[in-house]
Amino acid sequence: MEFAFQVKGKGTEILKDKKEGEFIDILGPLGQGKFEYEGKKNIAIIGGGIGIFPLYELAKCAKNTAKINMYLGFRNKDLVVLEEEYKKVSDKFVLTTDDGTYGEKGFAINYLKEDLSKEKVDAIYACGPLPMLKAVQAVSKEMNIPCQISLEERMGCGIGACLGCAVKIAAGEETVYAHVCKAGPVFDAKVVEI
Repeated sequence: MEFAFQVKGKGTEILKDKKEGEFIDILGPLGQGKFEYEGKKNIAIIGGGIGIFPLYELAKCAKNTAKINMYLGFRNKDLVVLEEEYKKVSDKFVLTTDDGTYGEKGFAINYLKEDLSKEKVDAIYACGPLPMLKAVQAVSKEMNIPCQISLEERMGCGIGACLGCAVKIAAGEETVYAHVCKAGPVFDAKVVEI
């Protein structure tokens, strides 16, 4: 088992110091949501920052049946991770940095939009910061492309009791709340309000 993560706070600081063979207490797997890629032949996967981590398994699994168009965005060169791993599972690979210190300059969503104007994909899958997810959601709606997004919410308890990861979901005429830890983390971009 491998863990890929970015040190962001006290918990990940402790995790970084763990050595192979040490025990850690894990609650999981959590949630019900998973990316549905079966039957898709040409897909776009877009991730930003720490949101790239959950997309790697999707790319590896979908590679067996679909063309993988990969778009990864990072703030700068120092934060780029898993580049070689993603290249191995991608048919098309675009890496961007906000400041242009590595790869293409700008946001990954801009390169995705440009490519979608030339070639239609069967579906888009995304994980990353909320501004990126909102942009992906808008593009998928505008171009009428099915889209699933994996949300990065803080999960205090992991069982839906603390309400810390609640998100708005459109349910017909109503808006209801779903817990990312129980109903997600993957949602249809048409129904989740971000």
